[in-house]
Amino acid sequence: AVDAALLAGVLMRTGEQPHASDVVNYAPFTLLPSAVPRALFDQAYAVQQDFNLLVDAISQNKEFLEQTLASTIKVDDFTARLFRIYMQVLEEGLAQTVFLGINRSDYMCDCGQDGTAALRQIEINTIAASFGGLTSRTADVHRLVLKVLGKTEEASHLLPNNPAKGLASGIAKAWELYGSQRAVVMFLVEEVQRNIFDQRCVENELWNRNIRVIRKRFRDVFERGSLDGSRRLYMDGQEVAVVYYREGYVPQNYDQQNWEARLLLERSRAVKCPDIATQLAGTKKVQQELSRPGTLEELLPGRPEAVARIRATFAGLYSLDEGEEGDRIAATAIADPDRFVLKPQREGGGNNLYGEELRQVLEKIKDSPERTSYILMDKIKPQPALNYLLRAHSPLQASECISELGIFGVYVRQGQELVLNQAAGHLLRTKAIEHADGGVAAGVAVLDTPYLV
Repeated sequence: AVDAALLAGVLMRTGEQPHASDVVNYAPFTLLPSAVPRALFDQAYAVQQDFNLLVDAISQNKEFLEQTLASTIKVDDFTARLFRIYMQVLEEGLAQTVFLGINRSDYMCDCGQDGTAALRQIEINTIAASFGGLTSRTADVHRLVLKVLGKTEEASHLLPNNPAKGLASGIAKAWELYGSQRAVVMFLVEEVQRNIFDQRCVENELWNRNIRVIRKRFRDVFERGSLDGSRRLYMDGQEVAVVYYREGYVPQNYDQQNWEARLLLERSRAVKCPDIATQLAGTKKVQQELSRPGTLEELLPGRPEAVARIRATFAGLYSLDEGEEGDRIAATAIADPDRFVLKPQREGGGNNLYGEELRQVLEKIKDSPERTSYILMDKIKPQPALNYLLRAHSPLQASECISELGIFGVYVRQGQELVLNQAAGHLLRTKAIEHADGGVAAGVAVLDTPYLV
């Protein structure tokens, strides 16, 4: 299995040498594909275009973002700084006319007391949604493993899956609509790039379409990026058509220079994926607000079927804003912390609080405005299953595991016209049940392939 993963290019750089591609290892993955109920898998795909529409609608609705984030930006400095850039760019007038969204909506199967499973959305990632590249190659590994085990029939049931191609098609469409053959696509990347091969999968799809790709950091943009009179973006003298963020989603990604670089990018005509409004649309506070009665209907007028499909995936979400409602839910969670998850306004895994830790944090902030920087969500209870998690230098043992299904969505809008809206593939991540939180990049979950049952 490990050799098959290396052969297929399911690779990451090592923790010891995160800057070097001459020593690499396989990205962690499950030995066997995991069972996923077919009905829930189909439901997750069927609702993805609705979620694309919803994210796009939120990103264009200044009043909604202002009202929803009003309490959060008073206490959460990171969201506040993003919001300030958003307002500044709006006041100046948007130079950008083509909008590209690449998001990933993540779900778990919630197992009811009667044994029925329901699809429940964990969150939607609107910036730097990763593993579309590596997961495009993982199914081949599992197909081979099943064949070696004499399960040829089962191997033939694994679905083809190529998010890397889907994400690249969205970037290519935005590049084409930008309208300059000479312009490049810029991947904005982190200082440390362990997950570089995941990005290279998407990058190579673009090279195959004869679209030039450059890779730069915020620091490079600060030092060498510039705008011309019509706010076209230039990096090292090359015009940039699309900026694809694989960085910029947590406070640690920013110092003063990086904030200035972000503002420069946002002011430009280049297609940002995401633009700052779309990044704000992915905050946990927005997610919680969407669950209030009537909110979806306001954002998606005249689309009752889409609203119903979206609402069917929601878990219970609760506001911790100041006032009676917030007081009541905070008290409920302190009394019974195992019912809930406490979520800050952060992406990237490893930020959520559970159980005793949740109770301690809420006890501390329950009477302070700081609590409004969090939301509460019902804890989802998936059905565990046995699998082997293959990690470099780790002992091999059967673990009780739970899985999280992500569906990639891609949309492109030019002016007011949506020219592309599609689901672009899926990602299954699996982790041992002793880990409450965390993704593959955070070192907890591993790559997996759904086996539909």
